[in-house]
Amino acid sequence: MVNFCVKYLDNIPTHEIVFFRSLISLVICIVWIRQLGIPFFGHNKKWLTIRGFAGMTALFLFFTTIKHMPLASATTIQYISPIFTVLLATQMQSERVRPIQWALFLLAFIGVLMIKGFDDRVSYFFLGVGVVSALISGLAYNAIMKCRMTDHPITVVLYFPLIATPVMGTACITVEWVTPQGMEWLLLLIMGVFTQFAQYFMTKALHVDHSSIIMPFKYFGVIYAIGIGFFFFGESLPWLSLVGIGLVLAGVILNTFVKNLNRKLPPTQGVV
Repeated sequence: MVNFCVKYLDNIPTHEIVFFRSLISLVICIVWIRQLGIPFFGHNKKWLTIRGFAGMTALFLFFTTIKHMPLASATTIQYISPIFTVLLATQMQSERVRPIQWALFLLAFIGVLMIKGFDDRVSYFFLGVGVVSALISGLAYNAIMKCRMTDHPITVVLYFPLIATPVMGTACITVEWVTPQGMEWLLLLIMGVFTQFAQYFMTKALHVDHSSIIMPFKYFGVIYAIGIGFFFFGESLPWLSLVGIGLVLAGVILNTFVKNLNRKLPPTQGVV
């Protein structure tokens, strides 16, 4: 739904969309934290701040790709972020990478190249923007995991709008401002509210279980993106680009299963 709103709001500058999304999220977070009575700025301020800056940058770049390429392609390229999450986790969280995972990473990157190679609407520049967005998203996910033992999920979510609102607000004043009209105000409100709860539930999920269990559920999004792009924006994809999307999903999803092979179940669980 959020991606649909961003695609529909084509005449609104990306920094302005991120500003409204952040402002709405900030208001919700402030009310939520006050009701919970927890420390407003949290405990692990270093990683909370990194999460905020990384999340803001990644989202700005992702929204930029949505505006300049088919929705399904932009979404799929963003979905290589779990690969970068794993690669960064080898350094930041001492996770190990199996040899087969490197082959799956390569498979996913081949898929990304196929999306570009067989769809003239995807330029090399915006392909690069999408890959950088996925890389920075991987950093943001690692920062979230760094905070799961120290801070409440809503506090982790807070640091995105806490940083993004003043930064993007400054851009609205100094770079460009387009006043939304009519239905655009409603779409901006829907985008802000939906993103807030999506971020909260994703953060909560990453707090209570391994990323290898949680992340595969994100890939339903590419199915939604293909459907929304086709029915609402008249976007059709070359069949080889669809093959590329399939390779990306296969590489990333299989990687999560490989990561999970040696995961030990808690004593209270049985083996299925």
